Amino acid sequence: MDINITPKLENVQLLDKYNLRNPSKGTLYFATTHLIFVDHEMRKETWILLMHISTVERLPITTAGSPLLVRTKTFQSVFFVIPRERDCHEMHQTLLRLSQPVHIDELYCFHYKSTPDDLPKSAGWNFFDIQTEYQRMNVPNDQWVLCTANKDYELCDTYPSEVYVPARASTAVLLGSASFRSRGRLPVLAYLHHNKAAIARCSQPLSGFSARCMEDEQMLDLIRRANPNCGYMYVVDTRPRINAMVNRAAGKGYENEAFYENIKFQFSGIGNIHVMRKSLQKLVETCEQNTPTMSSFLSGLESSGWLKHIKSILDTSWWIACAIESGVSVCVHCSDGWDRTAQVCSLAALFLEPHYRTINGYQALIEKDWLSFGHKFTARCGHIACDGRERSPVFTQLLDCTWQLLRQRPEAFQFNERFLLTLHDHVHACQYGTFIGNCEKDRRDLRLSERTFSLWGYMASHLNEYKNPLYNPKAHPDTLRPDLTAQSIRFWRGMYCRHESGVHPREPLGDLLPASVEHCSALDHHINYLAKRINTFKNLLSRRKDDNNKDNAIVNYRNGNVNSVAIEAKTEELQIDNKFIYESGGSLSEMESANHDHPLKETSANSQSTKPKKIPLITEKLDASLPASLALLEKEVNTVALDWKSVKNVTECSCSTPLDHYSRKHHCWGCGRCVCTRCVRGRSPLPALASARPAPLCAACSPTSPPPAPPPHTNIN
Repeated sequence: MDINITPKLENVQLLDKYNLRNPSKGTLYFATTHLIFVDHEMRKETWILLMHISTVERLPITTAGSPLLVRTKTFQSVFFVIPRERDCHEMHQTLLRLSQPVHIDELYCFHYKSTPDDLPKSAGWNFFDIQTEYQRMNVPNDQWVLCTANKDYELCDTYPSEVYVPARASTAVLLGSASFRSRGRLPVLAYLHHNKAAIARCSQPLSGFSARCMEDEQMLDLIRRANPNCGYMYVVDTRPRINAMVNRAAGKGYENEAFYENIKFQFSGIGNIHVMRKSLQKLVETCEQNTPTMSSFLSGLESSGWLKHIKSILDTSWWIACAIESGVSVCVHCSDGWDRTAQVCSLAALFLEPHYRTINGYQALIEKDWLSFGHKFTARCGHIACDGRERSPVFTQLLDCTWQLLRQRPEAFQFNERFLLTLHDHVHACQYGTFIGNCEKDRRDLRLSERTFSLWGYMASHLNEYKNPLYNPKAHPDTLRPDLTAQSIRFWRGMYCRHESGVHPREPLGDLLPASVEHCSALDHHINYLAKRINTFKNLLSRRKDDNNKDNAIVNYRNGNVNSVAIEAKTEELQIDNKFIYESGGSLSEMESANHDHPLKETSANSQSTKPKKIPLITEKLDASLPASLALLEKEVNTVALDWKSVKNVTECSCSTPLDHYSRKHHCWGCGRCVCTRCVRGRSPLPALASARPAPLCAACSPTSPPPAPPPHTNIN
């Protein structure tokens, strides 16, 4: 990309809607992948990934300078005031160009270079296999088989190369049904329940007002008959009825119940991509109010209709799940079968199958129902410059619906809120090739598995950040039953208002609990270490006492004759009063005043008259793992911090990186401080832990680790 970029702009102001009278002043830097504002006085940095930029708007010039409003796809709004109007114009044009590349080869993922410590480029691309996923559902079987007709994407270029169809479906039926469906997206298997009820998916039929297709009618009948436990099936059209009727005028539409036997038809009324895009715009405007009141926020939230749309998606998904649970198969479609169909099919499977509520299962669900079946990620997320009407928050709504369920039933999900937010941000960041392209064929043509890194590989190396401490796989071993009443659908502040500053701290319980669990683990290992040391000293003292008893023969000179020596086995008469010596001899230490069997006291006769300069442990030759002196022992014990700093009020790392409620905070096991992800990369075993597992350490406590590097590209926030 040959673009003239101004490396930095001085004296730029950053306005905060909560503190308009005291804006931050600093330098605006233009990096290869980020726009960075640095407030040197407050030691504050604001990083904006260029691919996250959604809109850039120039506002009327003021006396302070030229305002520039930058909105991101992660719902961050940044208001800059640039002193010179010409600099503002150049910045505006540059951001527009870099945030929406013209060619797909210009995307970040094709130029991203991983650090040597990260996983190799191939990691993650082989985590998911569609045949393995269907085998987990016991497919193929007597009713469903693998179809090879789409091996080269000749049957449908937006479907995966491997699709599963009824075993009795002939090639003529498949070809005829594909020709009668929009974009050739014929009905195929998406999910098979253990009771043999199936979820099939497709696109709308090209029926118009009276057209029919015998092969398509046979295809649906074969899907119905693949479930031997029910004599009928449902066809769910996720669109509002009026929209489906309008499409009839264009030669498309929906199935005529008179032509399809044993079919029960159902409309669900989910809005199209244009309705959802406008709804999200209104929601963002509501969240950007400078002085929001309770009434203005609630009225804005209501007028946006966002929560109403979330509820309608969940209602439809739950309806499908209930039908499947009752043993009735369902065929789902919308217009083209890659937006609303993907939403409800994946959420219905989420209700029915506990596997999809795990980290790996949810990733497999995205791979199967979204990536393989052709959700248009590049178009819907605006990865490259294209028609703005194609953009829509379809995948964001899936994550929002999942969060609603996670909030209601946290014990049913292995992942936490950060897992969902990470997925959302990386879908738009284009740092990894996982979500690039509009279908499986696009990704193969671009050779993404060879040229880019996989998001799944990155997330696999950070699994501890995404684990839900409340997860209990036995809590919901079967169908997850949600509460879909109107008052139970909540506004997701963690997504849409996560970048707000100047308000009260918001530390999620999902971060406090892992920190407490980790702290308890560190203390348990330290207690085990102390117990081991105490037992070692007990054994050594016992051994020493036994040795003293063997040598407990002393000379008795009571007869006054040095030549006649009597050996006395009893020692009571010559025992030393330690208290008397300690009180009378001020120069004697407590150890010198002790009995001769003290473990830290010299045993030679000469040592009784002079105080040694160094008091070595008598055990140093018996146990090589013990420190050689008291100072070294004390140093070893203190390598583990007993008190950890609370994560509630931490706002900044020692490296000056800001830490908000969304940032992952780590504890150094050596000093107990909270640090950011890049500062806790050092891991090494600690002597005061009864565990060989490497413990997280900050740069100060890990002398072998290099100082923190500049923020890596993986930190897209």
